[in-house]
This record gives sequence, structure tokens and C-alpha cells, in this order.
Amino acid sequence: MRHLREEGELLTAGIDFPLLATSFRGRHALVVARGPGHKRDLRIVRAYVRDFRPVLVAVDGGAEALLEEGWRPDVIVGDMDSVSDDALRSGADVLVHAYREGHAPGEERLRELGVPFATISAPGISEDVALLLAQEKGAELIVAVGTHFNLVEFLERNRAGMSSTFVTRLKVGEILVDAKGVSQLVSRRVGAWPLVALVVAGLAGIVVAIAASPALRSVFTGLADRLLSL
Repeated sequence: MRHLREEGELLTAGIDFPLLATSFRGRHALVVARGPGHKRDLRIVRAYVRDFRPVLVAVDGGAEALLEEGWRPDVIVGDMDSVSDDALRSGADVLVHAYREGHAPGEERLRELGVPFATISAPGISEDVALLLAQEKGAELIVAVGTHFNLVEFLERNRAGMSSTFVTRLKVGEILVDAKGVSQLVSRRVGAWPLVALVVAGLAGIVVAIAASPALRSVFTGLADRLLSL
């Protein structure tokens, strides 16, 4: 629980996101990380991408996954250690995720390539930053592909990376859905209510996890008190 308390600043302190050429306002965002099952999920959301034309946000190697499917990323977020030169030169907005102290290993490579970029200094992992970026920039719905989050793993292992992910999901939860759920609804264009139902179902899972863990309840109550005191 220590990691969760430390990274609660994701909820209570804003991140200084730069201006982007890409507009999220009033659109959906598809956030793609090269995690477990990402290739399968990208195939099954093809109809969704065709119908809704979401902003395509790649997390590091997620840029390669998008290009393999024939899609050009609109935004690339990460430390750039697993992104090809071709992807970086594709015309996407490039945001380098810096460590808390401000060090960003990817900056030197981007300067050598002559690729314009901005730097974001934020706690957590790059997946979290990508989700928070989409929310902050006004996305109506965020669909996640290949992201690393499992409530059972979080509760059992207490991994540092999982803590920032859990806090991020609490913050963006009302507009965040999983690719698998969306794919079941978009063999043709669907209305808003089925998507709302998916979001509610996702939030219900988080509530159940909090209710089942006294430690999580204590931390969440503390975070809520901090938010109300702002």
C-alpha cells in the first residue's frame, strides 16, 4: 500500500501536459501498449476504429503494433526505447516520459533524428501518462489495448508499477473501457448507452476490489479526503 499512497499525487496533483497538434476534444481515444494480447485486441477493434476514428495513442512499442495493422499513430508516449525511427518520423506528436527528477533518456535520440518532441515529467509508468493525457485533453471515451492491469495481481503482489496504474484507473475510470468489451458492440455502429453500460461495469469491478480490501478502503478514503480539501 506504500506505493499507492506515494503515487496518489496522480489524483491530487495535475500533470503539465504540453499543447498538441492532435485534438482529442469530443473524440474517442484508443491507447495501445504492446502488452499481453495486444495483437488479438487490435484485430478485433478494427470495426470500432473504422466507425469511430479515435485518436490513436501509442505507448512506446505500441507504435509498431499500430503500424503493423496499417494505422499511423497520432501520439506516441514513452521513453522511446522500443520505437522505430520510422514510427518516430511518422508525423505523430511525440511526448517523452521523463523520470521524476526530469531525466529523459529518449531526448538525445530524438534530437539526433531531428524529430520534434515535448517532455512530460510525471510519476507512474508511460501507460498511465497516456491514459491521463487522453482524459486531460478532452477524450469522450478511452479504449485500452495491451495495458498491464490486473486487480488480482495488484492485491497479491503490491508491485510499484501497479500502484500508479490503479490510481490512474480510479481517475479516468468513468470514461475508460477495455478493447474486448468494445469489440462486442461494434460489429456495426452503436449508440452511447451500451458504451455507458461498459464503463459502469468497469467501475463496479474497481468498487468491488476496494470493498474487499480494508487496506485499499483506507487508502481510497484518504485520497478522497485530500481531493475534497483542495
